[in-house]
Formats: sequence, structure tokens, C-alpha cells
Amino acid sequence: MSGGAPDRARVRGAAAALGCYLIWGLVPLYWRPLAAVDAHELIAHRLVWSLVFTAPLLWWLGGFREVFAALGSWRSFGLNLASSVLLTTNWLVYVWAVNAGHVIESSLGYFLVPLVNVALGRIVLHERLRPAQWLAITFAAAGVVLQLVHLGRLPWIALSLAATFGTYGLLRKRSPLGPLSGLTLETLLLAPLAATLLLWRAHEGVGALGHAPGITQGLILCAGVVTTVPLLLFAYGARRLQLTTLGLLQYAAPTVQFALGVWVYHEAFDRARAQSFAFIWTGLALYTADALWTQRHRVTGV
Repeated sequence: MSGGAPDRARVRGAAAALGCYLIWGLVPLYWRPLAAVDAHELIAHRLVWSLVFTAPLLWWLGGFREVFAALGSWRSFGLNLASSVLLTTNWLVYVWAVNAGHVIESSLGYFLVPLVNVALGRIVLHERLRPAQWLAITFAAAGVVLQLVHLGRLPWIALSLAATFGTYGLLRKRSPLGPLSGLTLETLLLAPLAATLLLWRAHEGVGALGHAPGITQGLILCAGVVTTVPLLLFAYGARRLQLTTLGLLQYAAPTVQFALGVWVYHEAFDRARAQSFAFIWTGLALYTADALWTQRHRVTGV
């Protein structure tokens, strides 16, 4: 094998991962035109059409054996059901927030995810934290408290998104399923409820399909593609990149979301919010620097 082959694989992996995070960052542009549709209905469509898109693909790849195996015990079933509920809750909060004009606060939630992961590692897995990690969490907590003091409320959207996605990630680490088989099972478990909601709304004459403008119906039918394509890009990139590199690229998604909120949707971003973000970004900088330093010393053995 030529010496350039691993480098080309890493470049392709980085391009795929970056593409994934850019799609996730730009996804408010997809959801915002659907603001007239009830958020619960949108998530029901997302579950159903994601399953319609992923199930044939997984069948073609021969991955359903994994899914059936994961349903072989009550413990595994419960773990995947909990993951499904957390992911669906995260989707619901995010879609509602974007369409209600809270793109900036949504981006804050995903900036917080790495630090929430560190905190969950300490609380749930009893991992020992390095001093820089403690300091990073302290800065993030200070940023949240600052919003409470200056704005008179907790950033509940950001905290909900960070908590649900962080906990979802923790549960997914305990599952042997890959990204595609995991998403297929998670959508499969809640698809019956989602389909029931859609049928009920259609019966009542308030469902989007068949009643909304054609462009709205077309966008709804694309929900499975919008959900699955970035996940496949992520899976491709994750197999070819170090976790540290993947961790750095993940900031692209909330950064793009933040830019959309400020410069495209012109949401309020006053001094109090800027100060809060500054504390959280400082915490992220400490977390990232510590991760890079730790990775370097593991590689060099110093």
C-alpha cells in the first residue's frame, strides 16, 4: 500500500465528517419553512420517513441481523427504547425551538454537549476528571448562571438539548449497534406511535399531508433523507479519523447554527447573552486544549 493511502483515507474521512456537521448546522434552513406545521406532527413524520429510508438500506446492507439480536433481551430492548425516547425528545425540542425563533439558544445546547458528556462521565461512570475538565465545566456552569441572572430565566432549551443528546450518547455507547442499525431500531420502536398520530391528524383533517402547500408536503417527505444522510457521513468519517479530530469538527454544527441565528434570522444577541456565550466558549477552549494535550502525550508516551 502506498504511503499516501492512509492520508487520502483521512482526508475523505474529514470531508465526510465535516459534511455531516455542516448539514446539521444548516438544518434550520430545512425546518424553518415548516414552521406552520405542528412540531409533534413534524417529529412523527421524521420518525416514519426515517424508517422508510433506513430500513431498505439496512436490509440491502444485511444489517437487520444486528437489529433482531438487539431485541433478544429485555435489557437490550429497554436500553434501545430509552435511547429512542431521548432522541425523539431531542428532535422535538430542537424543531420547536428553531421554528419558534430560538436558533441561537439551540446552538448553545450543542456547544454544551461535550461538557455535558464530561459531567455524565463523572456522575454516571465515576470517571476521574482532570483539573482542566473541572475548570471547563465550571466556566460552562458560570455561563448558564449568568443567563439566569441577566435574563431572569434558565436557558431551558439549551439545557434540554444538551441533557437529552448527552444522555442519548451515553446510552448509545452501551449499545453494540452501529449508527445506521441504531437509528433504524430507534425509529422502528416509536414509528407505530408516530403513525397513529399522523393517521389521527389526517382523520381530523388537520394533517399536513394532503392539506398543506405542495412545497411543504415535499419537504416533509424529505425528512428521512435529511435525518439519515448526515448520519451515514458521520459513520464514514468516524471510521477514518481519530476521536480528537472528530471532536474538533463537531463544533462546526453549533457554530453554523449560531451564525444563522445572528445573521440570517436576526435573533437578539445582546451583551448579557454574549457574556454567557463567552464563558461557555472559554470552557470549550479549555476542554479542547486538554483533549489535544492528553492525546498528544498518549501518542508520544511522554
